Amino acid sequence: MKKYVSSLVAATLALSLLGCTDPTDTTDAGSQTQPTESTPFDIPDPESAAADWLEAQLAAQDNILWVYRDDADGLNHFTQKSFMGDNYRNVPEMNEASEGQSGISGIAAELDMTQHSWGGYMFLNGTLEAGSSAPAVNDGQVAAGIDLTGAERLVFYAKGETGAESVEFFMGGFGWKETGETAEFADTTPKISLGTVNLAKEWKRYELSLKGADLSRVACGFGWVANDASNPSLTTVRFSIDDIRYEFANAAKSPLFLQSYASAMPGSDDAIINNFAYVYDNAIAALALTYAGKHDRARQIADAIVYAYQHDRYYSDDRLRNAYSSGDPVSFPGWASAKGEDFARVPGFWDATDKQWYEDYYAVSTSTGNAAWAVLALCDVYKNAPEQTQYLAAAKDIGDFILTLRSETGGFTGGYEGWEPDQTKATYKSTEHNIDLIPAFAQLAALTGDQKYTDASAHAKAFVLSMYDAGQGNFYTGTGDDGVTANKDVLPLDTNTWAILALGDDFKDSAKTLAFIEQRMAVDGGYDFNSDSDGVWMEGTAQTALAYKAVGNEDKYRQILDYLNSKAESDGSITAADRDGVTTGFVVSGTDLPWTYGHRVHVGATAWLAFAQMGVNPLG
Repeated sequence: MKKYVSSLVAATLALSLLGCTDPTDTTDAGSQTQPTESTPFDIPDPESAAADWLEAQLAAQDNILWVYRDDADGLNHFTQKSFMGDNYRNVPEMNEASEGQSGISGIAAELDMTQHSWGGYMFLNGTLEAGSSAPAVNDGQVAAGIDLTGAERLVFYAKGETGAESVEFFMGGFGWKETGETAEFADTTPKISLGTVNLAKEWKRYELSLKGADLSRVACGFGWVANDASNPSLTTVRFSIDDIRYEFANAAKSPLFLQSYASAMPGSDDAIINNFAYVYDNAIAALALTYAGKHDRARQIADAIVYAYQHDRYYSDDRLRNAYSSGDPVSFPGWASAKGEDFARVPGFWDATDKQWYEDYYAVSTSTGNAAWAVLALCDVYKNAPEQTQYLAAAKDIGDFILTLRSETGGFTGGYEGWEPDQTKATYKSTEHNIDLIPAFAQLAALTGDQKYTDASAHAKAFVLSMYDAGQGNFYTGTGDDGVTANKDVLPLDTNTWAILALGDDFKDSAKTLAFIEQRMAVDGGYDFNSDSDGVWMEGTAQTALAYKAVGNEDKYRQILDYLNSKAESDGSITAADRDGVTTGFVVSGTDLPWTYGHRVHVGATAWLAFAQMGVNPLG
């Protein structure tokens, strides 16, 4: 797989202090302590438009399996395309980043009738052999079909370039022959077709009924074919397709990762992370849903986290990557990891020019702070489903992985970075990561009674307090690579707000730190990531509101919350920043590219808005 790093991939959790790991198992006798009984959250007023939006993003997928929603969308299935026709010397290509009926893109297709008497494409599930980095078209000799049992219809939109185009659309039938014979693992349904459709010049909705079909194994999720007999007046048949999906009768609340940012237009710089689901964003979304009493939705994300850490494509040490593909975390049927097993899908994008799938340095790495937030989310989801012990077991496993990053000179190091199998251990220490670990380990200690987690929480807390500058009233970013020297180059907002939220009564200088924030980061009614006053960082602004609430300043909390609500979208979501190009002062890990936030709806910012609307402290 080709290595690629984008300028936007780290725009989720503060600091370009990221990483991945290969630690050893540190399970001890104490980790076997049985969990203590816990009480579900009791929030006086859990109403939150932002939490409702998070719930809606999950609910929107309850009855749908997408063949194609948008270009490189993490929800897409049947991603491998196979041409069929009478001439394989002049194979046409489809453009999956063309103008669409909705969303950011659609598929533009064409067939040159001077080169072909007939031709078309099948949208296949394909296979990925263990050890391979490139998927292949399934030839029917591998059981690689998707189970679509329960699907009532296949729905899609299509239009012709001139309105004179005629095209046949179908699904199924892969591995079937005209003689009635089938390949060993052919589709369980023969081809189901709409017949030849006369396309209009405007978008039109089409529906293919699937009632009575055996859909238990489908390798061909969609297809089209055109021929000269149906298009006698055209030298080239050009048409567009979009929003191809299976609709099910019954809703299913399956494991799901939320796409972190609203999709950007294909070809833009932002589009390369359209299918990224950052662990941090999803963990705090699960927390926000839990506080809002939407426990079944929180469990969908928690289930995705559990699957991800249990099914890494390379490692077996309970790590979490920094990001996964949005949508269903489970690899497609017939797709195997290097270990020959199912695996949690990682994000990336297809470069049409290079004919290459690109992955991201940050996404495949493991950051201590992101793992800590996952532990917090899993613990809080478990509190509301104590009979489902997988959440606590997962929190313990991931927590024990973090324990291997403990430094005897104080705190916990940043994680591991790079491409497997040669990832390197980060030696810096992030104040923010260690802030996250204070409540994460405290939660594990409370739920398990295990002293090692109590000690780990105290160890992280001591490091955080060591990073405080009493003269200025601020917390420093952390250390350099030596693990000792304080990094004072950038003073981020969240390192200071989170310290107030996590330390509580153990920190007596909250007023001084808030004064530092006001002096350095306040801008246009909100707060910047750093002190350059180039825009408002919405996530950090919500954190500041909660920091004021934590110290009892309700008036300031309400003032900032009113500002945030005024900037929220009508659907309850909020953008990462109030404009594009809001800088952090950091560069993206592994590059010299600036790390910035933009004016795009962001799950992380929306989750923090939900915390602010509910008046809850997820670090408390």
